[in-house]
Amino acid sequence: MATTKERLEQIENALLVLAGTAGGFTAGRVGAVPAARIAARSPVGQAALAGFTYGQLKQELDARDAMVAEEEFGPTAAALTEIVQRVSPLPIPIARAAAVGAKAGLKTRKKAKSKFNKAVSAGMKAVRASKSYGKKGTINNAKRAFSAVTKVASKVNKGKKVSAKGVTGTIARAVRKIL
Repeated sequence: MATTKERLEQIENALLVLAGTAGGFTAGRVGAVPAARIAARSPVGQAALAGFTYGQLKQELDARDAMVAEEEFGPTAAALTEIVQRVSPLPIPIARAAAVGAKAGLKTRKKAKSKFNKAVSAGMKAVRASKSYGKKGTINNAKRAFSAVTKVASKVNKGKKVSAKGVTGTIARAVRKIL
């Protein structure tokens, strides 16, 4: 029975032979220089061909391993499971893979909200309570309202002057409580 390393070496050698014959066929059909240009232009095509031939070779080697295992162990239940394991090994269970990737049992802490974001939230709440961007309790143009709130919050945060009248003043008063 061939080891995994030996099988991979066999596959690699077969791929080299196949790649050489494919290149030789192309060079013989269209000439060496155009064949080199074709190969240089389509590395994706070469990778697809290599993957396809690798898959075919792997299937052939797996079939050979199944025949050897059947000859070695006989057609019993143990032999059948041995054949299945050699031909297609089972993948790692998903739950176990997740436990390996992240530390199991530890809870992650929610990211803390910044002062500026708290101020913007307070400003949006003030806008919703006013009649500036629609009736009380609703905002009819959320994008424009959010833009106004962030601009006012930024000005307050930098210590710049903000109008005390209108919706800007309402937002500024709400934001100053946080910042």
